[in-house]
Amino acid sequence: MQGSEFDEAAFFQAIAASGARALLIGRRALVALGIPVLTADYDFWLHIDDIATFNAAVEPQGLFPTRTPDEARGRGRYVLENDERVDVLVARTVPTVDGVRVAFEDVWSRRRTLEAAAGITVAVPALDDLILTKRFGGRPKDLEDIRLLEALRREGP
Repeated sequence: MQGSEFDEAAFFQAIAASGARALLIGRRALVALGIPVLTADYDFWLHIDDIATFNAAVEPQGLFPTRTPDEARGRGRYVLENDERVDVLVARTVPTVDGVRVAFEDVWSRRRTLEAAAGITVAVPALDDLILTKRFGGRPKDLEDIRLLEALRREGP
């Protein structure tokens, strides 16, 4: 694995230009919403049919998949990595820790588009859906993130 000069704006631009149905989730989505949290990676929930498109879009950034598209579909997730790490979820539906089934198509239909940099956008789940994605895991940091997102929701637009 070789190091690269990662350009976040170019990364988001490549994803947006690719047409891949990709939602930024995880803590980077919180950062995009203006919540000051620390994270070392990127997390995306991707339409299961857009794996190859997404991979091709980010390959110029030096990011390479750990699984083929077919392997990723079978496992429901994979990683793109070099000196950056991108965790990619590719399931049609994902259950929360309390059994609520969350469908990609539903979350995609309610997505928000945020400006990641001047003239560059990134798709994120609507606030309620982002809270649901944080309930995919039961980690303490997910619970803290939910608390922060609920506070943002109470503040309103």
